[in-house]
Parts: sequence; structure tokens; C-alpha cells
Amino acid sequence: MRKLVVGFLLIWAPVLMSAQGGVDRFFLDMRASFHQETEDGEYNSQMIGEYLNLHLLGHIAPNVSYRIRQRLNKKVFDERNMFNATDFMYVNWDANDRWSLMAGKQTVLIGGYEYDAAPIDVYYYSQFCNNIYQCFTFGFSATYKFKDDQSLVAQVCNSPLSLGFQSIYAYNLAWSGRFTPWWNTIWSANLVEDQDKRLVNYIAFGNRFLFGNVLLDLDVMNRAGLGQSDFLFGDMSFISKFIWSLGRWNICAKGGYEFNNARNIDSEGRAYDLVIAPGTEYVYAGAGLEWFPLSKDNLRLHAVYYRDNSARKNNFELGVTWRADIIGGK
Repeated sequence: MRKLVVGFLLIWAPVLMSAQGGVDRFFLDMRASFHQETEDGEYNSQMIGEYLNLHLLGHIAPNVSYRIRQRLNKKVFDERNMFNATDFMYVNWDANDRWSLMAGKQTVLIGGYEYDAAPIDVYYYSQFCNNIYQCFTFGFSATYKFKDDQSLVAQVCNSPLSLGFQSIYAYNLAWSGRFTPWWNTIWSANLVEDQDKRLVNYIAFGNRFLFGNVLLDLDVMNRAGLGQSDFLFGDMSFISKFIWSLGRWNICAKGGYEFNNARNIDSEGRAYDLVIAPGTEYVYAGAGLEWFPLSKDNLRLHAVYYRDNSARKNNFELGVTWRADIIGGK
């Protein structure tokens, strides 16, 4: 780990030290916790480091920007995916006020606010987000902005169901916008190839409602393999998150319900959905507190409890998240 950090900094040092290096922001963020759990009356605990991320954002030209996010605590090299620990590594060209083009490693555009959130800000996930093989893959995307808060993105990228670099792809169309000042959206329609070259369709509706200091997310996703008898309402996720902000405190709650009918298999007995297995009925929920002790948001303490109907463990976590700004930042 130490060699990796030192090596990265040595590579980028000339850029970071150059007045013309085009670096707008360079920072690290980290999360660590004291995780405790009980199962059938038995208590276990551990102190763990969960995230250590390096972020680099900048410009190559006035209308050409780049972004890198490297997870320093994730296995860097995998034989099938040598950029396994790299979430973002892309260049973006703003052709004009309306059009932009992006190439490189980027988020696979699947709708929903849980899926869209930075992983360091999520304490526990749905099965879909936990089980999908890759949320970040190499690809190309084109964005058209109808206005500052309304955009449509078309993307072709490596499939999130790929184990690495395979000749299977995803074709995604995503809309981010708002209907009113209090209703924001991340909606998508996706055609995703699996390892048998079968196409799976996702239709996802991510909705965020803002009422003063109260935030409410409601995500709905329908999944279906082409040829599946229950194309609608047979394989779905429902996820909700609530945050009530009171000064430097957040009162949080989150829960979800996911299911996939056991009959959603093809003629050879293979599951249409490789992420949520046929016959699954998954429920998870939890609540917690967040405290920001400084005037800035670069230090956060949390206490969270959650449980699901799969592991059937009572999970309680105390943790801290912090950000170290090196260049730029607040």
C-alpha cells in the first residue's frame, strides 16, 4: 500500500508542482469504523479501515477536463481487470454549452440514488449494488444538456456483468433532471449483455425529494432478460432513504425490498438475472446518526444500526470519515 501511494505521487509530482499542470483539485478521503455484530446471542467485533481513495481532477485545456479516483485499499491488479482499483479514469470534452463527450473508465449509467452515491457515503447496500460485478467500466458517453439541471446521456461501455475485459457490452440511456425544485431524478433504460451474450433489460427510476431540511430518496428498478415471461414486476428492487438535517446533525434511515420470482430462468435452467438470483426475497433496513463537528464537511462521525433477512445479524457501526485537501477544496 505504501509503495503504491509513493509510486503514484512520484509519477504525478511534476504535474502537481507545475503551474500549468492543469490540476484543479487533489485530495484523499478515508473511512474507518468499529464494526460490531450479534448473531444468535453471539457477539463479534472488529476495527476496520473501509476506504482510502485518491482523487485527482483537472483540465488539459479550457474545455477538456479529466478525473481519476483510485481506491488505495482495493486489489489493484486482477488478471481479468488490471484497473480493478480505479473507479474513474476519464477525459471529458465540452464541445459547447449543450454537448459533451466522455471516454475512459466511468460509472455504468444505471438509475437510482443508492447506486449513484459515492461508495464512501454508503454504510450498507442493497443486494443489487452489492452483487453487481462492476459499477465502473471503460466506455464512451455523449451528454446533451437541455438546460443546466436537465441532461440526457447515451453510453456504450463494457458490461457491468463482465468479470473484467470481455467482449460483452452495455447500452445505456440516462436522464438526470427535475420536475420541480423539490423533485430530482436519475432515470435510466439499459440493455446489458451477460457472459452468455444474453441481453438483460434494466428500467430504473431514481427519485429524490427535498423538503427544506428533509431529503427522501425513492428508487425503483425493474429487471428482465429478453424472453422472460414476467417482463414487468417479476424481478424488482424498491429502495428508500430518509435524511433529516438538524444543524451539524443528520438523522438517517434506509431500507429496501428486492425480489426475483423463482420461475425467471431460461429453457436451459439459467437465471436471466445474474445479480439477484431467482427465488430471492431480500429485506434490509437500518437507521443512524451523522455528526459534522467542524464548520466544513471534511470530517464526519457516524453511528449506524442495520439488519437484513439474509445474514440475520444485528450490525452496529461507529465510524469516522475524513477528507484531506491537498490542492483546491473548500
